[in-house]
Amino acid sequence: MAFDDVPDRPTPPETEEKILAWWNENDIFRESVRLSEGKPPYSFYDGPPFATGLPHYGHILAGTIKDIVCRYAHQTGHYVERRFGWDCHGLPVEFEIDKAMGITGREDVLKMGIANYNAECRKIVMRYSKEWEQTVKRVGRWIDFENDYKTMHLSFMESVWWVFKQLNDKGLVYRGFKVMPYSCPCNTPISNFELQQNYKTVDDPAVVCSFPLVEEPDTCVVAWTTTPWTLPSNLALCVNPKLEYVRVKDAASGTTYLLMKSRLVQLYPGLANAKKKKEAEKKFSLVGEPFLGATLQGMQYTPPFPYFESARSTDGATGAFRIICGDFVTEDNGTGVVHCAPAFGEEDYKVCIAEGVVRKDNVDSFCPLDANGRFTDVVSEWQGLFVKDADKGIIKHLKERGRMVDIGVINHSYPFCYRSDTPLIYRAVPSTFVNVESFKERLLANNDQTYWVPDFVKEKRFRNWLENARDWAVSRNRFWGTPIPMWISDDGKEVKVVGSIEELERLSGERITDMHRESIDHIELDSDEGRGKLKRIDEVFDCWFESGSMPYAQQHYPFENKEKFEASFPADFIAEGIDQTRGWFYTLMVLSTALFDKPPFKNLICNGLVLAEDGRKMSKRLKNYPEPTLILDRYGADALRLYLINSPVVRAEDLPFREDGVKQVLKDVFLPWYHAYRLFVQSCALLEAQGETFVPDSALALQSSNTMDRWIMAAANSLCGYMRQEMEAYRLYTVVPRLVGLIELLTNWYIRMNKERFSGERGGAERSCALCTLFEVLVMLCRMMAPLTPFFTEFVFQNLRKAIPDAPLSVHFMMIPEVNAAAIDEQIEADMAAMRQVIEKVRVIRDRHKLSMRTPLPSVMFIHKERAALDAVSRLQSYIAEELNVREVHTALVSDVPDLVKFKCQPNHKALGARFGKDYQAVQKAISELGHAQLADFVLSGKMSVLGHDFASEDILVAIDFVGDKEQNDYDACEGGLVVLNIRPTTPMLNEATAREVCAKIQKMRKEAGLSKKDKVEVAYSVAGDSLLARVLTEQADYIVQRINVLPVPAQSLSSRAVPLSTSETEVRVQTLSEDGIAMTSENITLSLVRSCVWFDERKLESLFPEARMRDDVRNWLHCLDHENLRAKISSGESKLTVSLNDQKVDLTAGEHFFLSSSEAQTAKAL
Repeated sequence: MAFDDVPDRPTPPETEEKILAWWNENDIFRESVRLSEGKPPYSFYDGPPFATGLPHYGHILAGTIKDIVCRYAHQTGHYVERRFGWDCHGLPVEFEIDKAMGITGREDVLKMGIANYNAECRKIVMRYSKEWEQTVKRVGRWIDFENDYKTMHLSFMESVWWVFKQLNDKGLVYRGFKVMPYSCPCNTPISNFELQQNYKTVDDPAVVCSFPLVEEPDTCVVAWTTTPWTLPSNLALCVNPKLEYVRVKDAASGTTYLLMKSRLVQLYPGLANAKKKKEAEKKFSLVGEPFLGATLQGMQYTPPFPYFESARSTDGATGAFRIICGDFVTEDNGTGVVHCAPAFGEEDYKVCIAEGVVRKDNVDSFCPLDANGRFTDVVSEWQGLFVKDADKGIIKHLKERGRMVDIGVINHSYPFCYRSDTPLIYRAVPSTFVNVESFKERLLANNDQTYWVPDFVKEKRFRNWLENARDWAVSRNRFWGTPIPMWISDDGKEVKVVGSIEELERLSGERITDMHRESIDHIELDSDEGRGKLKRIDEVFDCWFESGSMPYAQQHYPFENKEKFEASFPADFIAEGIDQTRGWFYTLMVLSTALFDKPPFKNLICNGLVLAEDGRKMSKRLKNYPEPTLILDRYGADALRLYLINSPVVRAEDLPFREDGVKQVLKDVFLPWYHAYRLFVQSCALLEAQGETFVPDSALALQSSNTMDRWIMAAANSLCGYMRQEMEAYRLYTVVPRLVGLIELLTNWYIRMNKERFSGERGGAERSCALCTLFEVLVMLCRMMAPLTPFFTEFVFQNLRKAIPDAPLSVHFMMIPEVNAAAIDEQIEADMAAMRQVIEKVRVIRDRHKLSMRTPLPSVMFIHKERAALDAVSRLQSYIAEELNVREVHTALVSDVPDLVKFKCQPNHKALGARFGKDYQAVQKAISELGHAQLADFVLSGKMSVLGHDFASEDILVAIDFVGDKEQNDYDACEGGLVVLNIRPTTPMLNEATAREVCAKIQKMRKEAGLSKKDKVEVAYSVAGDSLLARVLTEQADYIVQRINVLPVPAQSLSSRAVPLSTSETEVRVQTLSEDGIAMTSENITLSLVRSCVWFDERKLESLFPEARMRDDVRNWLHCLDHENLRAKISSGESKLTVSLNDQKVDLTAGEHFFLSSSEAQTAKAL
């Protein structure tokens, strides 16, 4: 068995494309599903996107979360059906067609013909489906596109009808007029939850208009509005019956104004400014005493426009142009008088109905707009003009007629249509409603049965939304959608709701092959009550009703798959972005509660929004983000996946997307992981070159006595248990950092501290244990990381599986590892944590003093409050010393070294001041006088008694300070103690540092020359003869050989036949002690890597062969021998070679007459 060679550097995009092709060729996804058949099912619902636009980072994020959870479910022994779904109907599609075909209103569609219009919609529904499929697969998501569902499929639409009929049969459906957000370009109302999707900050006119009282023409009620276009439809003025109103005479105009007392500031802003208040008070005078708004009830006034004068009240109790009362009027803004146009305001509509200004059956007659939001001929001056465009003309009209009291501009948040991106208006429209308010309590109860990550989205955002749930307008005045199956008589008194194709065929006598409007609008049903023919209302379902029906409709329930659906409902899992709390999550909950009184899902992960790097919304127009395809091509899918899911966005927080963040993931996670894998393969290749073969042995890895082996196996198995625990709780945000952390522990700690074992320098037994352990962890890591990074784990596993008997074809066929309890060792993990703490603190101190890790230092001391922490460091002091390049490691209890540490304590003033009051000063003084031993005990135990009072660790804040020799040492605080480093190296230590730097440069040259560990070469150097560097290299010869297994020799000592492989002229920093500390100089050195070549002791050779010609022949003969074979022969004990020249036999002895390299000759001091 031999592993494939691993290149120096990974190429993630190219590798992923190859893996993707391999998956496709071997049908790996479908095979994984087939292998899990018969296992416990795990149900998952995929929210359907529209294919009229390309996928963005939000889709990729949600898709990655879904993929991870579904892969994990599969890898923990479940059968997971994953069907992709498509939203096909609704405004997103229609709006695209309207733009493309220049359609500006409903009339254009009717002129074109609904059949033709819907045919155009059908053409573009799947416009980007191929791009979607390509991107989804490219990011590594496994989901079934061939067995997808589409909301326009006949089977799906039929189930939607069934859902609606069930609601109707339960008495949850009604028809009625309501003031709703309305999209003028789309000619349709939108849901209150759709309203939340697109708010913008805009400037609108803010006008104060006068309404003279009929019986007091000189007194004008004044009302404030930000929608001047609604004034032509004014029918009432509303005041708060419980608040005070006043009449004031305006000094400038002489007019008497009537408004809320607390809102005088609207007309006289200076009243709000203490410095300008007196001046403002001069601009008006009070007329009479303040009075309650209730006293104004029934007073009639003159509206600013005469269009609905015929509706004027004749009895003072009903009809228009009266002052009415409503509690919704506040003193927060305006004048405290609300101008009511019941056709255009929700509160206006409610209060006008309640006060008899209008009736439910005639409110539409006070709406002088067409479907496009343009004035009809009722408002003749602005007929055909869009309402918002009419504002200027209306304001001019009011000014000319003396009805404009004040005008300004308000900058406020205003809703826009999420499809057309135009301002919404509120208007009364007929609609079909689901009476959500009637089962609001059941919604809340079912929400309580669900589990959300993060929980605050469920308990706050979603629960608040449910508590304020409104009846849902499910109808849209559009064309491309599932028609609402409601047939009504001309008088509106008989209604039939159809719930299936079979029912419609039975009632109509027609065969149904399509359910879109063009196929069923013509169908009329017979009346059961003698009311003539029943005609279908010409509305279609809100597309949110369809997506909310997907649990049933994707299965064609209840017409097919009844048992399958009922066994898998509610879904085990769903996931989408936080915006879906008012979208898909909501509609799912509404319909499942109404139908079955069950939540639609058990577990939900809600992600935040992916924003542009500057924190703004991603915008194609602004081009403020890199296209996903570009990121995938540069860094690969796994890096993007890991960047997204190892961020706050999986906790429902926003993520400003940074390309550099993806790049950093590649650098910090995948490169180290790759090099760990490569090191393993290289180590196995070196083993094989030495005539051995790597054979994995789990038992050997588990039974290893090596501390590092035991630790990394314990860490991997602990993580495995933690992963299972946290994934069961759907907490990706805790799992992912720990998984990434294991990679860091493996690469930055375990491998770095065991390299000599992998190369065999510590003996064969140690190498076997290290390689088996590394193999076990790499395979475990592949299995645990497979759901997160499917490409890289497959890439690594395909090589590693060669060593696994009966290995499955793909890593994705393997289960998440079971925890091996025998490998768990909490003590060794705690020991390693303590060791890492010391090492990391020393690194910080070294950085502070610019002391390279190549420079040995005398000692490090770990001072801690707990004996257990000191024991941990003591057990691992050999590792610490080697890793930190220090000669000695010392430990001490805080309480035992009063000459080295001092406690600084400070009472928690806020807590203790409130607790002790006037006695606090005495307590504070007593605490300041505490001795070293007392504070040491307190630091350890966390409790203490002073002046008869008990104190806990949060009451007294204690810091530990170093008071030893700060010239010789520096320190850094850690939790519970200090790490103290002796920062003064000796001259031999500095020389070793210089030698270490030379070794590093040689290793770099070997790497650049493409040499592997098994390739043996000589190293030659040239330096100035009297240089300090030359002396250092001589003094540090043993150390250098220990580091690089070869002794560098002066270039002039090389054999004349030596062939250089590479040469480098470089500088080496030479450190020396000085009065100011450490002096640094740089010296030039030329380093050469040379192919090993036999070196002769010329003096001894001459004694054997006096003739120069014979010595040349001997040299030539020996040089012609295969160098590696010669080395092997000598290594096996055959150190003598017999040479026959001129009938003379002479023995040449290796290590006496010749050496296999100049380095060996130097080591033997023959040079």
